[in-house]
Amino acid sequence: MTRTKPIDAVPSPGHPYLDDRRTFLQAHALLSRRLDEELRAEQSMSLAEYDALVQLALAPGRRLRMSQLADRVLLSRSGVTRLVDRLVAAGFVERTQCSTDARGAEAVLSELGLTRLRRASRTHLRGIDRYFIGPLSQDELGAIGRSLGTIVDVLRGGATSGGVGTGEADDAPTSGGDRAGTGDGLPAGRRSGVDRSEAAPA
Repeated sequence: MTRTKPIDAVPSPGHPYLDDRRTFLQAHALLSRRLDEELRAEQSMSLAEYDALVQLALAPGRRLRMSQLADRVLLSRSGVTRLVDRLVAAGFVERTQCSTDARGAEAVLSELGLTRLRRASRTHLRGIDRYFIGPLSQDELGAIGRSLGTIVDVLRGGATSGGVGTGEADDAPTSGGDRAGTGDGLPAGRRSGVDRSEAAPA
């Protein structure tokens, strides 16, 4: 999409593109809240817990260092420690010593955690289909993906020099990203639009 005029170097409070940003923030918050509510109601699992299990399931050996997991789920180090504590207490994750650095700890997905993740994936992916994919056309979804991907690339590229943070609360719901495998409970025509990082491996 081509802009009709350049954006001001410092947008004023009434700048039209700030409305787009507010709409994005509102959509993200409402979607995350709805997905979190449905996971809690049907699976007794928060969206943050689900996301952590997905990241572990997709990692080599189904294990990640605590710092790596924190980066992937967009939580602070203290936030991910509390999150993993809950998952360990539930039996979904095991905490072990890092095999390459004795000073570090790793979170390892258990068989019970993988089983629960696969069960919870049906609830989560149904919500993604209903609230994110369903209301939009393929062109609209493609445009959103390209636009947000550009923003992510800019922020990640400038993180080391600009000190960009995630802005996420310690236990804020997060949402993942790529195409899911089969067995996800979605209609066949929808599967190709769901990010793989939203669901457990088949």
